[in-house]
Amino acid sequence: MDFVRPIEAIVPGVQGRVLSVLAETTTDLNMRTIARLADVSLAQASRVLARLVDHGVVERREVPPSSLFQLVRQHVAVGPLLALARARDALIDEMGRLAAGLSVVPLSAIVFGSFARGEADIDSDIDIVLVRPAGVDESGESWSESVEQWRTSVRQASGNRVEVLEVGSSEVAALLNSRRQVWRDIQSEGLVVHGLSLAELEGESSG
Repeated sequence: MDFVRPIEAIVPGVQGRVLSVLAETTTDLNMRTIARLADVSLAQASRVLARLVDHGVVERREVPPSSLFQLVRQHVAVGPLLALARARDALIDEMGRLAAGLSVVPLSAIVFGSFARGEADIDSDIDIVLVRPAGVDESGESWSESVEQWRTSVRQASGNRVEVLEVGSSEVAALLNSRRQVWRDIQSEGLVVHGLSLAELEGESSG
């Protein structure tokens, strides 16, 4: 999934670009502004907006000398469109829910990399740290099955490859202090989707 341009990923072409612009604002926009933000010509924007107005998805309001346009958020087709625009937030919630439902629940699940930065497209991996609770063996069957179940479920929910970095709760403080680039990235951009924060994990690891 392209999480940077989710609407354009599903609705390709000029129509997807125009809908993306309209989905990102609750204010009226004139055609010239829509065309500029969507990076399309005025003629292309005019044709697409006329079609969307005909379908009732977009409302056109005349304010001479301009025509102003806005999504009709009550329209049955617009709700799913806005949900698509929020695909990244939806996946964050889903990753947390999936982690909480595992047979062996990780102490923490922290996303980093392009997805955490809001830059993940169709070719991006979803990188995540899963922290094993104290007393859970890295090679234990229940933990391994939980990790694989989570990885598979997130892959199905996103369409992206999923890369999991597994660590034990007792290892976190040392890894954070190691200054390895991957852990510097996790510290600077990590996004907790389930469980403890890095600071809380470091406290537990040091304690």
